[in-house]
Amino acid sequence: MTYLLRDVSTMTVRGLRLVSRDVDAMITAVLLPVVILLMFVLVFGGALDVGTDYINYVTPGVILLAAGFGAANTALAVEHDMSSGMVERLRSMPVTAWTVLSGHVVASLAKNLATTAIVFGVSILMGFRPEASALEWLAAVGMILLFVGWITWLAALVGVLVRSPDAAGGFSFIVMFLPYVSSAFVPVDTLPGWMRGFAEHQPVTPVIETVRGLLAGDVATAADPGGAAALAVAWCLGLGVTFAVAAGLAFRARR
Repeated sequence: MTYLLRDVSTMTVRGLRLVSRDVDAMITAVLLPVVILLMFVLVFGGALDVGTDYINYVTPGVILLAAGFGAANTALAVEHDMSSGMVERLRSMPVTAWTVLSGHVVASLAKNLATTAIVFGVSILMGFRPEASALEWLAAVGMILLFVGWITWLAALVGVLVRSPDAAGGFSFIVMFLPYVSSAFVPVDTLPGWMRGFAEHQPVTPVIETVRGLLAGDVATAADPGGAAALAVAWCLGLGVTFAVAAGLAFRARR
């Protein structure tokens, strides 16, 4: 166990160094959500009636969009390791090779915390006024980390399975698509009927509703066992375990 923890720690440090060297990806991961936030609030916000200030409504969705986009870069990093021979070199050393995946996931969590903080800062400058207590802030951050965790493991799985950077880069389209067909930007009941069913039963919507409720200081959602919070945690844990196991199995099978 000691050796395993040492290997995970080593690969996490390596992942963080790779992230710090990819300045272009970091800038894009920050600028894209900020631009989307500015566009929706300044261009569309005045025309959308969501029952509250639009900046308060849309910020949680943009935060998850930022987190998902940052996690999508993990697919590119894992694919590069698989195709460049890095993994084969690790397999020839006294290192638990699959910990390279864990290193990328933990590094992605750290990177997304940083980008999320920046998006929060911009939204506050634009008028976002959360009413959450300290515990509600911790719960909201934990919910965001759960979301980033499962989507990063999915990205790691994609990186193991694909055979080219272009294919790995295509994963970002899926990540960008899901928040748009959810309650991120408009209430679900305003969507067309055929789209509403998908929006109500996909994992992003309960996560957004939970984060939105926590930041608004509404503990009723989190306290309701059958509410959005319980559903969001179940989605994130279920998908996280599924994709982590699948990524590990795919990693062992690929040579």
